[in-house]
Amino acid sequence: MKHLRAVHKYFWKYRYRLGIGILFIFLSNYFAVLAPQVTGFVIDFVERTLNLPGYQPPKNTPSYDALVKAFIVWVKSSNGNVVALCGITILILALLRGFFLFLMRQTIIVMSRYIEFEQKNEVYQHYQQLDMAFYKRNSTGDLMNRISEDVSRVRMYTGPAIMYLINLIAVIALAVFYMYKRNQLLTYYALAPLPILAVAIYYINNTINKKSERIQESLSDLTTSAQESYSGIRVIKSFVQERAMLKFFYRTSEEYRKNAVGLAKVEAIYFPSITLLIGISTLITIMIGGIYHIRDHSIDLPTIVEFVMYINMLTFPVSAIGLTASMIQRAAASQKRINEFLDTVPAIRVPQPARELSLQGNINFENVDFVYTDTGIRALHNFSLKVKKGEKVAIVGRTGSGKTTVTQLLLRLYDVTGGKIEMDGVDIRQLNPRSLREQVSYVPQDVFLFSETVENNIRFGMPKASLEEVESAATQANIHKEIMSFPEGYKTMIGERGVTLSGGQKQRISIARALIKEPGLIIFDDCLSAVDAKTEKEITANLTGYLKDKTAIIVTHRIFSLLQFDKIVVLEDGEIVEEGTHQQLLAIPGGYYAALYARQQEIDRDN
Repeated sequence: MKHLRAVHKYFWKYRYRLGIGILFIFLSNYFAVLAPQVTGFVIDFVERTLNLPGYQPPKNTPSYDALVKAFIVWVKSSNGNVVALCGITILILALLRGFFLFLMRQTIIVMSRYIEFEQKNEVYQHYQQLDMAFYKRNSTGDLMNRISEDVSRVRMYTGPAIMYLINLIAVIALAVFYMYKRNQLLTYYALAPLPILAVAIYYINNTINKKSERIQESLSDLTTSAQESYSGIRVIKSFVQERAMLKFFYRTSEEYRKNAVGLAKVEAIYFPSITLLIGISTLITIMIGGIYHIRDHSIDLPTIVEFVMYINMLTFPVSAIGLTASMIQRAAASQKRINEFLDTVPAIRVPQPARELSLQGNINFENVDFVYTDTGIRALHNFSLKVKKGEKVAIVGRTGSGKTTVTQLLLRLYDVTGGKIEMDGVDIRQLNPRSLREQVSYVPQDVFLFSETVENNIRFGMPKASLEEVESAATQANIHKEIMSFPEGYKTMIGERGVTLSGGQKQRISIARALIKEPGLIIFDDCLSAVDAKTEKEITANLTGYLKDKTAIIVTHRIFSLLQFDKIVVLEDGEIVEEGTHQQLLAIPGGYYAALYARQQEIDRDN
């Protein structure tokens, strides 16, 4: 239960709706407990009026509710048919109970939907604040399961479980109160099985809780397996691994099935046991009441009937203890999983106070070290580089040399392990990350497009951009003509992750998305790897004019002969091994850059 304290803030927020719902619960049950008293009165009235054999007036005057007493006075003074009036009254009481039950669900269940809505937003917002390392540690399927399945199970606590629990308290309080007023001895006998019920609930709930946690964990594994299979379906088909993936999914699914069936077996024993104990209470009431009635008439027939009706009223609420306990235990297990993420502190935090700065494009890497905490890999070591406003800098190197790490540190997707990075003389850790990223355009190596129109994918960073601006950016990225050849042009829907496009088309749309922002600093991370040589030349020719007066950092495996770089940096194992202009680096005998340029020239001649 301690894990569920995290949602109690929502109860306070919706306290008026919750309070009104609780009032409706008590009103519905109040009208319900009046029906047995009216029934007891009419049975006594019929016995007395007809003077049935063996009838004896009750030794003690029945203790009825004030409203029932007023009704009895009225019905006795009227000239109508008492039995008919009592029947109509019982029907009216049932209708009133049903009406307030309807209002109860309209308040508490609707409240739970509001809470579900807000909790999903809270979880999603927190997800977006977490750093890149978090997403490398956790699978997408698990993240999705926690925001969907786990939140839905918590809703069962904030809605139905709370409603059933309060309803149980109201029914027991009202029914036991009137039972005790009617006959104390018979009340003790009728409620005797309830302590056994309480002990059974305590022990079985522990089992339910453990099984619920295992179910949620196995469900996350199942969701992850399915999500990865759907995302990688092209790889699965190309390697003819459908059967292998099916076997893997079957094993994960089988684990979930075993856990779910195990919980179902516990609940299958649990709920009938509760119903059995309620049935025993009914039998005890009839048996003990009948014995006392036959022996000395200390318990009359109307009292026995009232008690049977009270116990039947308790049947569903008490039997719902198991359902309610199961929902609460499942919700606690789910909320525990949600709290694990909500309690995760983002590694990239907004400084207090955060500095707002209009970036000019001056960058300074000063003795930067960076180690990936999860793997322990040192990506950069003693990395120092100065970039002045308007300069074009190329970063080249082998795979794994640390090129992409440089770009991600500039965007503050990670924080440096040692040293510092300055923007216009200010440490970027003192800047507001949102403001920093708004002023930088980034074309990642791993292109990602959303399941949206081409137009909206391009204007992703500039939602208010006009269609003319979108087309201009697409033209500079050399993708405008191809977009116009699509069936619906810029309104063409792109499939999930851009599966309907070629690799080169995706890269160019990603470039257009970056160009439309008109930033002071633009970062290209090997963004032309999927385009042909002709298209590459056209794009780089367009970029020459676009990048004028802009600071640009271009990570690449190739050498762009059409772009004039002010500085070229060669990385090896996270350290700068060569630095200079194109001509200076070519003059280094046996240098990495010179060898790369020679290989590229040879390939271009062969093609």
